[in-house]
Amino acid sequence: MTQTTSPPRTGDRGLAARVLLGRRFTPPTTEFVLIASTALVLTVFGWVMVLSATSARSDPWDGALKQGIFAMLGIPLMLLISRMPVAFLGRIAWPALIGATALQLLVFVPSLRVSSYGNTNWVNIAGFQLQPSEFLKLALTLWIAFVLLRKRARLGIWHHVFIPVVPVSIMVIATVLGGADLGTAMILVLIVLGALFFAGVKLRLFILPLIGGVVAVLGYALTSDNRMRRILSAFDPESCDPTKECYQAVHGMWGMANGGIFGVGLGNSQEKYGWLPAAENDYIFAIVGEELGLIGCVLVLALFAVFAIGVFRIVRRSADPFVRVAAGGIGVWILGQALVNIGVVLRVFPVMGVPLPFMSQGGTALISVLAACGVLLAFARTLPAVKAADPAQPTRGRGVAAQGRVTR
Repeated sequence: MTQTTSPPRTGDRGLAARVLLGRRFTPPTTEFVLIASTALVLTVFGWVMVLSATSARSDPWDGALKQGIFAMLGIPLMLLISRMPVAFLGRIAWPALIGATALQLLVFVPSLRVSSYGNTNWVNIAGFQLQPSEFLKLALTLWIAFVLLRKRARLGIWHHVFIPVVPVSIMVIATVLGGADLGTAMILVLIVLGALFFAGVKLRLFILPLIGGVVAVLGYALTSDNRMRRILSAFDPESCDPTKECYQAVHGMWGMANGGIFGVGLGNSQEKYGWLPAAENDYIFAIVGEELGLIGCVLVLALFAVFAIGVFRIVRRSADPFVRVAAGGIGVWILGQALVNIGVVLRVFPVMGVPLPFMSQGGTALISVLAACGVLLAFARTLPAVKAADPAQPTRGRGVAAQGRVTR
């Protein structure tokens, strides 16, 4: 005797369709909106400033066109990564680090490497120039988060904290130092320390890595007279020669001073006419200060502050250790790099080749930062929705119950 199944009722199909539509049109979390909106606004703002900074060239549209193309590639990539499961991002941590390190090793191939301002951290492949160390930042962050996730129950023991995170990180950073890029190497060190901090590693275990990092930076700086003069100029700006090692720093400050409160107007910078090297790259913030004044600088800082709020809300609200460590590492990378870049322009730090995230010209840097934002957006999608309190329930204990639902 055969058993027949009755077809699904119309009401059941309607209920399933409503559930599916409800999942599709679930409003994004606050963290998703904060990160996505600031990333898009900073990217567009940066494109406008790159166009302005390169307008003094013989081909003013070349730099802006390239930056726009990379933005049009990076934004869809960000949205694509935002739809990836968190478990998948953890599984690709090892292959991503191996691939990014292999790409970084190409800077030691004489026929491929490209030098700029004493650094050889660029490669030219099939006519396309890229900076592999930018991909190392995201790959190293995901890898550290994945490894520390496996060791989260033993992070109170020093050798479980350091092995394999510290040895592997040192080897990766050494490939960047081999290209004489001290600025990027320092950002990678910052990422490692930030990931360890958000993993809950005891603060006393940071003493040895900090001492080792300071000794390594000093030792590396002492091997170059030019690098040492730039470092010392941050402590004694008056003794620095404005026609040599302090030329760029001095003209950056002149541009900021010329802008005043309201700026000289978009497109009216004087420093970009051959006076300020790397106006569209590492010193794009000086052009913002000159053309848009203090108001424009405060706007940029406010956007990064909103971005920071979104990142650290993910760290605070997520119950997944991998999400907390990876989001914290990405936040330390992007925000720390922004602070270093702005500090260099303001002569708080010595001159280092560190671009301003989202805004400096550079396709590799822009795509890597937007990809990192896609990872943050994927994390934000996993956060529980904050439910509004039921007005029918008694007020007493309502806040505690709501908090419990959010943090579980």
